[in-house]
Order: sequence, then structure tokens, then C-alpha cells
Amino acid sequence: MASNSQFNNLSNESLQERVEQIWQNTCNSWQDMNTTNLEAFLSQCEDQNIDPQFCMDWVEQHKNMIPEWPALSQKALDWVNGHTSTGSPFSYND
Repeated sequence: MASNSQFNNLSNESLQERVEQIWQNTCNSWQDMNTTNLEAFLSQCEDQNIDPQFCMDWVEQHKNMIPEWPALSQKALDWVNGHTSTGSPFSYND
């Protein structure tokens, strides 16, 4: 029987693969990243129930390859803040 850490690694790996596939479909290359395709990427992540903040963290790991990163990161932060509730894609009602 697999341990919890093995399940976590498998889950994280498949999640990472899903994020990479979404990025490939929406952005294609770091040099071609712009506000439009970055927002499309984040939107697709959200549509597939992947935390946009997780996806944005993954993109940020590649910021040295992205032209205009400071402006893009601010636009992405604005998008994440506008599409998530209090920093989380999940909201709970009392």
C-alpha cells in the first residue's frame, strides 16, 4: 500500500502536469506571455478547479524568462484578487 507522501507526490505531479498543459494551451512560450494570455491561463486554471494562486506561483518561478514581468505580475495579482475571495478561490457562507 502506498504511503500518504506517495499519494501527495502523485497528486502534486498530476496537478503540475495539468498546470503545464493549460499554460501550453494558453501561453505557449514565456517570451510570448502578455496580459491577455496570462489572464486566460489563470481563468482556465480556475475553470479546472486549480487554485489560480498556485498557478500564479508556478508562473512566478519563471519570471526571469518573461518580458515585462513587473507589469504582468501586477495585472495577474489584480486578476487573482478580483476572482478569488479573500485570497482563496473558495468562499464560505454562514
